[in-house]
Amino acid sequence: MPTAVDFIGYAASFFVLLSFLMKKMTLLRTVNIIGCGFFIWYGILLDSWPIIITNMAIVFVNFFYLLRAKN
Repeated sequence: MPTAVDFIGYAASFFVLLSFLMKKMTLLRTVNIIGCGFFIWYGILLDSWPIIITNMAIVFVNFFYLLRAKN
């Protein structure tokens, strides 16, 4: 039976996958940030630094491009 931690991982995967279906780049990056946030939470619960570090880096890249798009 899936645990609460599993559901966080499923939510993370869902949002990242959903982001690839977006046509507008700002919406894609926003939804991807949500998915990465869930992955960071998932990584913390699993004590998995590769998951945490990778997704934190992706969040920073997405924020960089979102801020750049506003200018």
